[in-house]
Amino acid sequence: MIIITGAAGFIGSGLTALFNQQNRTDLILVDDFTNYDKRKNLLNKHYLGWVHRGAFLSWIHSNYQNVEMIFHLGARTDTTDFSTEIFDRLNLHYSQEVWNICSLYQIPLVYASSAATYGKGEQGYKDSHQLPQTLHPLNPYAVSKNEFDKWALGQQKSPPVWYGLKFFNVYGPNEYHKKRMASVVFHAFNQIQQTGKVKLFKSHRPDFEDGKQLRDFIYVKDIADVCYWLYRYKLPASGLYNLGTGNARTFIDLAHVVFSAMNLNPNIEFTDMPADIRESYQYFTEADITKLLHAGYYTPLTTLEEGVTNYVQQYLTPGEYW
Repeated sequence: MIIITGAAGFIGSGLTALFNQQNRTDLILVDDFTNYDKRKNLLNKHYLGWVHRGAFLSWIHSNYQNVEMIFHLGARTDTTDFSTEIFDRLNLHYSQEVWNICSLYQIPLVYASSAATYGKGEQGYKDSHQLPQTLHPLNPYAVSKNEFDKWALGQQKSPPVWYGLKFFNVYGPNEYHKKRMASVVFHAFNQIQQTGKVKLFKSHRPDFEDGKQLRDFIYVKDIADVCYWLYRYKLPASGLYNLGTGNARTFIDLAHVVFSAMNLNPNIEFTDMPADIRESYQYFTEADITKLLHAGYYTPLTTLEEGVTNYVQQYLTPGEYW
């Protein structure tokens, strides 16, 4: 069987949907299932059972014999939360326990890292194993992800194969519950429905025009496809892998695509960036995906135009889940 932690969340529920599409229902889903809004992501999904996050570490010791792979996608992801304790507990220490279990029982592991680890990008966006030691993440969430990457790279005992996927700016279906932390596509769609316009952050740097901040936006279905590919092929080269499109686009580009998908003319307004994120804001991200491509992932990644249009028309407009 296959274990997915964070299974009721955005990416975890999408991966569950993809496994179902591949006729795999032998799934054990792990999460904190007390959030009703998140549980909606699992409606019409098929799986063997679920285990609460707090009970999972005990559960796995009694059930490891039948586990093919663990996808550890569960995490505290609020980048505006500056409580280091909760990030240490959920993102670092819990992940270390999952790693140790996979090492003990020799279970392949895929875990979610983040492009937030790269900070302001002063050292580039290459998924080198030397880089995490010198990175300067901008918030406790990013610090916790980088600390785990560093810890994993330093371990003598490890799973038989493991992959730390550094997700860039993910958007797509099943993020209804994320509220402020949902993607810009989600917020833009709702703003257009409610007001007929989109608000984008002004730039607070002289080298970037308003709305010309650049991000590597990746569709959640591409994330799930790469995870499924790693499950099928078990690459011998364990380690960190960037997961973005390799093509940074502006927020203005994104807004125009959302308007187009809604068959509307663009109407964009600029607003001051909130003070609590101004100092930790990334103005440019772009994944170097050379390692992933050289490893043999040849499936074309979804363009911003294709992904946003699919998301808006097939999911957001009718209020559907993947």
